[in-house]
Amino acid sequence: MVWPSSGGKLWGRDAERAEIARLTARVRSGRSGVLVLRGAAGVGKTALLDQVVRDAAGLRVLRVTGVEAETALPFAALQRLLRPVLNRLDEVPDVQGSALRGALGMSGAGGREHFLVGLAVLTMLSHLAEEQPVLCLIDDAHWLDAASAGALLFVARRVEAEGVSMVFSARDGFEAPGLPELTLDVLEREVAANLLAAREPELSPAIRERIIEESAGNPLALIELTAGLSAEQRAGRAEPPPALPVTERVLAAFGGQIDRLPPTSRLVLTIAAAEGTGDLGTVLQAARILGGSAGDLDAAEEAGLLRVTGDVITFRHPLIRSTAYQRVPLTTRLAVHEALTDVVDGDRRVWHLAAAAAAPDESVATELERAAERARERGAPAAAVPAYEQAARLSPDRAERARRMTLAAQSAITAGRIEQAAALAERAVELSEDRFLRAGLAMVRASVESQRATPRGAARLLIDNAEPIVGDDPGLALSLLITAADSAWSTGEYAELRQVAALATGLTPGVGDARTAEAVAVLGFLVDGHYARALPVLDDFVTTVRAQPAGSLYVRLLAGNLALLLGDDEAALELAAADVARSRRRGQAGALPATLRILAQAQVMAGLHHDAGATVAEALTFARDTGQGHRIGGLAAITAQIAAVQGDEDRCHASARDAGASLGGFGGVAEVGASANSALGLLDLGSGRYEQALRRLEETVTGPASHTAAALFAITELVEAAVRAGVPERAQHPFARFLAWAQAGNKPWATAVALRCQALLGPDEEAEGSYTQAVRLHERGGRPFQRARTELLYGEWLRRSRRRSDARVPLRSALAIFERLGAKPWAERARAELRASGDVAPADAGGADALGRLTPQELQIVRLAAEGLSNRDIAAQLFLSHRTVEYHLYKAYPKLGIGSRSELARRQWRLP
Repeated sequence: MVWPSSGGKLWGRDAERAEIARLTARVRSGRSGVLVLRGAAGVGKTALLDQVVRDAAGLRVLRVTGVEAETALPFAALQRLLRPVLNRLDEVPDVQGSALRGALGMSGAGGREHFLVGLAVLTMLSHLAEEQPVLCLIDDAHWLDAASAGALLFVARRVEAEGVSMVFSARDGFEAPGLPELTLDVLEREVAANLLAAREPELSPAIRERIIEESAGNPLALIELTAGLSAEQRAGRAEPPPALPVTERVLAAFGGQIDRLPPTSRLVLTIAAAEGTGDLGTVLQAARILGGSAGDLDAAEEAGLLRVTGDVITFRHPLIRSTAYQRVPLTTRLAVHEALTDVVDGDRRVWHLAAAAAAPDESVATELERAAERARERGAPAAAVPAYEQAARLSPDRAERARRMTLAAQSAITAGRIEQAAALAERAVELSEDRFLRAGLAMVRASVESQRATPRGAARLLIDNAEPIVGDDPGLALSLLITAADSAWSTGEYAELRQVAALATGLTPGVGDARTAEAVAVLGFLVDGHYARALPVLDDFVTTVRAQPAGSLYVRLLAGNLALLLGDDEAALELAAADVARSRRRGQAGALPATLRILAQAQVMAGLHHDAGATVAEALTFARDTGQGHRIGGLAAITAQIAAVQGDEDRCHASARDAGASLGGFGGVAEVGASANSALGLLDLGSGRYEQALRRLEETVTGPASHTAAALFAITELVEAAVRAGVPERAQHPFARFLAWAQAGNKPWATAVALRCQALLGPDEEAEGSYTQAVRLHERGGRPFQRARTELLYGEWLRRSRRRSDARVPLRSALAIFERLGAKPWAERARAELRASGDVAPADAGGADALGRLTPQELQIVRLAAEGLSNRDIAAQLFLSHRTVEYHLYKAYPKLGIGSRSELARRQWRLP
């Protein structure tokens, strides 16, 4: 631990210094790195960061310390961190720069997309690192305001090849999942003894041993327990204070030092603690209002409780600030905050007004609500939560209290603070009987259950709150019903889905919502198998939404999911790709997990497996970054589907397990369970385990998610499994449902697959007519894996019919598609059939696909580069730095057998 009189020596931290040295060596070499230092108060985190600064020759060091008094002020810590380099803000692209200026209060611009702020910081640090490697030190990160913490963690998860390193130090309360951590333990007894001997050589042996024992290796305790002793106690001639837990002893030691100050010095110390930022001028102005003066700081400085450097007051340790504030009576704290309201402005003044309010006060509540609105406009929803909540507490009127508590709950959901949102929503419900307010709260509560991955019952909650407002606010009612339909569909609560459809039938929303209401109103027909009544309406809805690219993302997500259910892969791809592009342009990282999931699923169906894998990887990153853990299960299920096609047993089973684990055993999300289980069934089918495949697929098709797209499409696998297991009768009833769906939807690929199933289930003499029609329909496009499956089965049938020459054409086509898709077990089956037909089947290409050698991130970057985007444009789209984009491109070029971007553009035709 470094102390002012210890000559800068750091005791007992050689291993930690070596770890950080590796980090700084990495940044000096142009790479990036992150480390979170964990440890209890007083264990030496700040001292270690001080040593890092001394060892940081040649690096640009940006440092900030979290301040407890600023936790409610959006982007306060980020502003202090970037203050030395704000003159470089003009180098940040316009959209990002506007967001960052607005966040820092430098302009009235900005916006609600707080991830754009993080991207702007990443871009800014990357630019700075081009001149000199950058080291960001964030001390006391547990006291960062939520907006600053979010932006800095966003950067920390994306630095890779910029020459930027970040070190956070924190106690409990700072969550940084996924980042490497290093825990600072207490000092070993021998080290503690040496430290104490160096600092306090005059201590009697008995007292020294007692302090070593009671400090439990905490460096701060070693020093402060000694500082609190009188000369008699130090010499062992008087009994020391009774033993207490370390933290209590340290606080008691600080309290004793504060109590020995003159009254006016204690008052000014309290003002400095309440002011929080250490601004000397502000503290002295408030002190004069309360009868204090600059001279009153002298005693505190002489006691070593704080130091004044220029116009900045710095407490020796944050616990001294806390102790100074809590040590005085409530009336004194109220007076201090009231004095500060006269000398500060902006949101700081608002929070001092709130702290000075001893009773409900509508004028203060109004000011807090305005501060919350400003926080939301600056892209800091987490900072809006305490402002709305405090405004609610200070509202004399019960209805206003309920309204503001509702706003707090809604902001908490936006900020990804699920449990906080749940608690706030519960309190708001208790405060109000207003049906419109309760409808809004139902959306919050349903979102909470969804994000907890326990959505069963959410549809009922939404229905119960939509029904009372159907006539008075059909637009809000429709929003609730769309969410209810999505929830009921995913959980298999089909009675609730029918009720949603019935309520939507009676809606009379505005012209723009009429088509949406019609689509929701026919969902009940799907559950009852009346596809001919539902699919044309849904198809019209999807077509309408495709023609409105600027429409509501909420409605477009509904259309994307319905396009998947309709089997309209082209529409799903177009909708999802447009929505992903729009979310990227606007910096809407929170929307990306949902839009990317639809895109990945559509890519799987279109046979773009490499792309789908890259899309899933990106979606997982954003799901974790934005607190949408409930999305992980569905994404893992898509990975399981890809692995099933490719015959990758380990990855398929692992992904299926991940899908269930992320949802607590699917936690009521039946749709994800059906998707994962159908993937395992397809894996079994491809591996020749037909009875096992049949059991799995029957579970999927008849289970709680029986009407989802995953269950519907699993019917086609079930048919083949049943036939090969020798029990075709078990497929007859499920196939009738698929056939009705295919006929109502009239998609060529679906009709082709239905014909293939008829060929398998029907008389052998009628099979060829079904197969030939199916092959012709497949030529019109869509679902290449299904096409290859049909051609394989047709080729097998022809060979068994002793038409070996005829069999070779469909078998060669099937083999080519299977190899392109990496469907190894299916390719081997086609290869075996070709050999049996007398053809010389080509050998397995064995990794000739260059795209397959790229990582998911490399593939994304290569595709965008091939489209002509610059590194900076790619960085903005993928929420990366341009240096990381450059790094991945140069790693990808050798894998593709090229040497430059220009060569990539010339070979763009190779990217399917």
